[in-house]
Amino acid sequence: MAQITTPFGRHSTAAEVAEGIALSGKRAIVTGAASGIGVETARALAHTGAEVTLAVRNTDAGAQTAADITATTGNQNIHVAQLDLANRASIASFVAAWDGPLHILVNNAGVMALPEQHTPEDWEMQFATNYLGHFALALGLHNALAADGAARIVSVSSSAHLMSPIVFDDIHFAFRPYDPWLAYGQSKTANILFAVGATKRWFTDGITANALMPGAIGTNLQRYTGGLKTPPERQKTPEQGAATSVLLATSVLLEGIGGRYFEDCNEATIVANGNGYISGVAPYALDPNNADRLWEESLRLFA
Repeated sequence: MAQITTPFGRHSTAAEVAEGIALSGKRAIVTGAASGIGVETARALAHTGAEVTLAVRNTDAGAQTAADITATTGNQNIHVAQLDLANRASIASFVAAWDGPLHILVNNAGVMALPEQHTPEDWEMQFATNYLGHFALALGLHNALAADGAARIVSVSSSAHLMSPIVFDDIHFAFRPYDPWLAYGQSKTANILFAVGATKRWFTDGITANALMPGAIGTNLQRYTGGLKTPPERQKTPEQGAATSVLLATSVLLEGIGGRYFEDCNEATIVANGNGYISGVAPYALDPNNADRLWEESLRLFA
């Protein structure tokens, strides 16, 4: 497969990527759209004329964000819906309330380097929030996505996936000592494997999924890490951080393309080692056998 390159790069903004794209009549969901790059992803999609739903835990913050997006874009079709990705009932309620087709699903919400926490199901919280919740959401919205015939799922990952493959024998740290960064890295590997698995299973339904690394952006994501430690020359603004998500959601260059991983608005190269946890994609994160195993394990957990 030829590596996909685009006219955009690490300094491109979401607005630049979306310029000239018209998505009037299309419907999009952005999870975690009340802060950070989620806001700018939703704003750029709103600029295209799409109807955008902000799926957020804090609906008050979501309402403020929606009002701001409408004020800056003129798009009145911005909605807010409650969604807690670590709560199965919340996901089920969101899915049950959705009516009609869905054209773009941006699985953007996430948490980073949490102190050890588990859900009531005893699932490790980062894996549950970053991956399992989004898996259940996409699964529940499958028919809505299939109704379009050309729907896209955007799975926000991270270069931190280079820190850890999925340790299938102990995903939830029942036996090994908990490490917040290994847990985060593992969850972000899962987000890439989801794109591989979903594209394989749903391509004939007209659904493709791709994953991405947004870049180093100072947001609430670093609340447990003491702030962003990345050198200034490698940091991005939220507008730049949202660019790759918007590219995967809207660009004609991605029509019919799925199961890939992007960074700085271009497809990433496969690396042979951790690469300083800076760039590239690990082979284990694109491995179809790993994707199949993760899919089956995910179905088992939600059975």
